[in-house]
Amino acid sequence: MTTIDDNKQTYRNLMLHILCWALLFIVPLFFHGSDESWTNAWHRYLRGLGATVSYLLVFYLNYLWIVPRYMLKKKDWKMFLLINVVVLVAGQLAVDLWHVIINNYMPELNNRGSRLPGKQFSKVPRYFYGSLVNVLFIALAVAVRMYQRWQHLEEARKEAEAARAEAELSNLRNQLNPHFLLNTLNNIYALIAFDQNKAQTAVGELSKLLRHVLYENQQDYVPLCKEADFMRNYIELMKIRVTDNVKIVDNINVQPNDSTPVAPLIFISLLENAFKHGISPQGTGEIDISLSQENGEITCEIRNTHYPKRENDKSGSGIGLEQVSRRLELMYPESYTWEKGVINDGKEYFSKITINK
Repeated sequence: MTTIDDNKQTYRNLMLHILCWALLFIVPLFFHGSDESWTNAWHRYLRGLGATVSYLLVFYLNYLWIVPRYMLKKKDWKMFLLINVVVLVAGQLAVDLWHVIINNYMPELNNRGSRLPGKQFSKVPRYFYGSLVNVLFIALAVAVRMYQRWQHLEEARKEAEAARAEAELSNLRNQLNPHFLLNTLNNIYALIAFDQNKAQTAVGELSKLLRHVLYENQQDYVPLCKEADFMRNYIELMKIRVTDNVKIVDNINVQPNDSTPVAPLIFISLLENAFKHGISPQGTGEIDISLSQENGEITCEIRNTHYPKRENDKSGSGIGLEQVSRRLELMYPESYTWEKGVINDGKEYFSKITINK
């Protein structure tokens, strides 16, 4: 299927060919000795026109037929060389025929200073020179075709890479939905055991979150203000579950109309991780969440008390942070930093993602 970009590229290539050959045909008119008249220069140009036309034919025979068919497609070097030998001989014969036409039918050109006085060139050096120039045009045709082939293969590789990346992103999003939903349902299940009213409220909060997950998550990017609202709703849902002994600091400083694009749910796994490992079995802990944007740079930093997962704790699959890492690589290559680790003698965990869009 031909696209607009393909048509533009074809047009640019056509204009480039016309320009190059126009220069090759026209420029020789302007190179003549100071003592040589324009009439003699014109006559000399007409005599050399046969050689110029032979260069053009040799180039396009190779560019349009010989190189694509016998070098690139069949890789038949012997046939490629044989055909070009025939082309070179035919080209020299065509030039000789042109000189015969000039001498027989335009004798005035042969008697008006067509050759420099005192210098006569034998056919052998002339054949050698003409064949050498034709070989250079054959090499040029090969180089142009090889470059175009490389360019085509490179474009195909980039398209395949983009398609693969898009498929991987789609797969990651599809994994994230059930992963997030499973974790949230586990939280609500824990609430049902000791406070059914809170569990009902949690279900209401969950419906708000699911709207964002089901609709916004299908896009590559969403406005930062919507992602900030999602994070606030998630924090409110988590507050229903935890006790008053857990200190939660919410510093989401994003304007209600902030349209800075951001990948949807890119920070949710960090939030889940904070609530999973930031609260002790006794129900105490501290979680500090901040999200901001300045001059297009998005920063999300989460700090929490560090209570490592017990060996007998089988909750979660551990794929959340791996998904975050892979999505950042795919959507923000070389445009993000992610600092994370345990500090304060193992008592605190921090995670900071900075995205430069």
